[in-house]
Amino acid sequence: MAAPRYAPGPDGRALDLVDLAGRVCGRYYEDFPDEDARYGEVGRAWCQHDNQHLLNWTALAAEGLVDLDHEVAWLARVLDRRDFPLDRLARNLELGSEVVRDEVPDSATLSAALDQACAMVRARSFPPEHA
Repeated sequence: MAAPRYAPGPDGRALDLVDLAGRVCGRYYEDFPDEDARYGEVGRAWCQHDNQHLLNWTALAAEGLVDLDHEVAWLARVLDRRDFPLDRLARNLELGSEVVRDEVPDSATLSAALDQACAMVRARSFPPEHA
């Protein structure tokens, strides 16, 4: 599925998911420069794609339209099956929270949701999969 470009923001203005996800990925690659050697350019593309989805799910969860924990748990399971270190997904969520706090007005709800998702991934405490 193509990554969404915009999501509803807490102040009524649209969030530019491309820009925000790019900022998350920039910080992520500063923390994990070895990602390029392991995944190459395709890794950067997936970082952008997945973060656009993560930020969209976070915005939609704030509107009561999706369950962020279920979405993040689904992604964590997919990444785990592909031998992607879940500690890095947790750090990515933490970085997402930081970017949202830095860049989005009235973002306390969004950053708190990302912090909660980060804690869930770190604890490997996922809700059950939907049937």
